[in-house]
Amino acid sequence: MNGKNNTKRSRRGSGAITLRDVAKLAGVAPITASRAVNTPDQVSPEVLKKVLDAVHRTGYVPNRIAGGLASSRSRLIAAVVPSTVMSVFMETIESLNGTLFDAGYQLMLGQSGYSVAREELLLEAVIGRRPDGIFLTGILPPGKSRTRLLASGIPVVETWDLTPTPIDMLVGFSHSDIGRDVANFLMAKGRRRLALVRADDERAGRRATAFADAVVLGGQRDVFVVNVGDSRSLRSGREAMVRILVEVPDVDAIFCSSDLLALGVMTETKAQGVAVPERIAIVGFGDVPFLADMVPALSTVRINGADIGKQSARFLIERAEGRPVNPCVIDVGFSIVERDTT
Repeated sequence: MNGKNNTKRSRRGSGAITLRDVAKLAGVAPITASRAVNTPDQVSPEVLKKVLDAVHRTGYVPNRIAGGLASSRSRLIAAVVPSTVMSVFMETIESLNGTLFDAGYQLMLGQSGYSVAREELLLEAVIGRRPDGIFLTGILPPGKSRTRLLASGIPVVETWDLTPTPIDMLVGFSHSDIGRDVANFLMAKGRRRLALVRADDERAGRRATAFADAVVLGGQRDVFVVNVGDSRSLRSGREAMVRILVEVPDVDAIFCSSDLLALGVMTETKAQGVAVPERIAIVGFGDVPFLADMVPALSTVRINGADIGKQSARFLIERAEGRPVNPCVIDVGFSIVERDTT
């Protein structure tokens, strides 16, 4: 029985080309083929060319999990984010991925859909795969997932929020400060009857509470709040605006917990012939890319998502490679971007 038939039978059994197959085709020992693939500077140019030619001809892909077990490094970073659809997190994800890729790391992405239960399941699966680091959107509260992360010893960076008790590292900003500053911004423009349209998540809730408190502190009536629940759609924003115009006809400013909800509010004001900003001012949150080109252009809260992604990647790379991180908490701040709607 010839060697060719042996190779075929091996592939039927495993379903994959192995490094041994590559070594046989290149005419070198398996250990030499391994060095050529994993540490090419340890073999001669002639041997390296033979092995790489064999890799190209066979389509062989190195088993990075096995290599990670040997070195205790996976070169894999896991990220858990609420959503990527029309998301304020896209700039962060792109920056995180690009910085990691340039350093030789790969990003594994999971979406929680703003569900605590789903986030717990994702984190359980992630921890079991032992990545070199974990990126989280938001602060993980006390509970099973936080306990498991602390016990795992895996470097963790929490983002898009601030807390005095991070799990490990933190890159974010204060949602309470945003709510307060937006309220003061609108009142400084003479707005006196304020409303708020928010989704039902914890960070939006903190912005809403700070916004309402600042309005009352400024001597104005209580803020009228519409909670759209789990929906973050343009339709939800339109429906919220219908309710506001019926129940608070003298409203003159609205703060929305996302730009998409704000776009829904704007759409309904246009449909009902309500002038913006003359009659009602509107502020969103997130500054998604196309807002500046709309008519009217939406005023919003800008978060430097690219900085969050880049700094988070640097934190995780430093820790994965055994170097200390100091300081391990960074406040990137925010800005209110004033456009046509205010």
